[in-house]
Amino acid sequence: MAVSNNITAVLNIVALLCSIPIIAAGIWLDQKPENACVHLIRWPVILLGFLILLVSLAGFVGAYRYKETLLAFYLCCMAILIALLLILLVFAFVVTRPDGSYDVPGKGYKEYRLDGYSAWLRDHVVDNKSWRKIKACLADTGVCPKLTQKFITADQFFAAHISPLQASSCSSGCCKPPTICGYTFVNPTQWTNPTNPTGDPDCYLWSNDQTQLCYNCNSCRAGLLGNLRTEWRKANIILIVAVVLLTLVYVIACSAFRNVQSEELFNRRKH
Repeated sequence: MAVSNNITAVLNIVALLCSIPIIAAGIWLDQKPENACVHLIRWPVILLGFLILLVSLAGFVGAYRYKETLLAFYLCCMAILIALLLILLVFAFVVTRPDGSYDVPGKGYKEYRLDGYSAWLRDHVVDNKSWRKIKACLADTGVCPKLTQKFITADQFFAAHISPLQASSCSSGCCKPPTICGYTFVNPTQWTNPTNPTGDPDCYLWSNDQTQLCYNCNSCRAGLLGNLRTEWRKANIILIVAVVLLTLVYVIACSAFRNVQSEELFNRRKH
């Protein structure tokens, strides 16, 4: 019985270690200046990571002190948490699968269309009610002013691989007007004399006011979703590895727990 409990204790340490990259993935998403404006995406990951950590600690204590009730509680809770993590992973893959990006001829960056993203992201992340708070937050992050410090000439800017928020969607993003509008480059956040102002509704929404820029544009919303999609798909790699490891640990822990019960039953019958 001691051997099985020792195995379970070691497995719980492994599960505890698996919770660390899950928590780190949530914190990493939170630390991104652009993602900090969307609170919806980070808390589920961080919360699940901390719950897995706490349950793993409970399982370790149960195995170390031979508390079968605590071990049963651990196995039940861990099964639920693994299922929730798997659901979150599948959900993230489904809602981030559609890609609104497209190449812009002669430019080093891509641009994005809002209708290219999933309906769930459009309705729950960048809906009108949420966007009022998000665009104010984006303006405070300083994402766009950084471009003026990095790029001086038009050639440098057009050849750059800038982020979705800085140059995306519907033919542009939060920091620049849509390319189809035909604006003339002055600097990365100042554009004048559009040659095709009817090419996109966002052409009329562009402003050289540094507090406005294209934060009211659909292209900015698409830029945010493009950025979220990129970061979420990176975080999903960590979550996949964690789910696989936690599932293996859980299966072995269940087997060890059954062995403990079988040994106890055998000893009772023996005596």
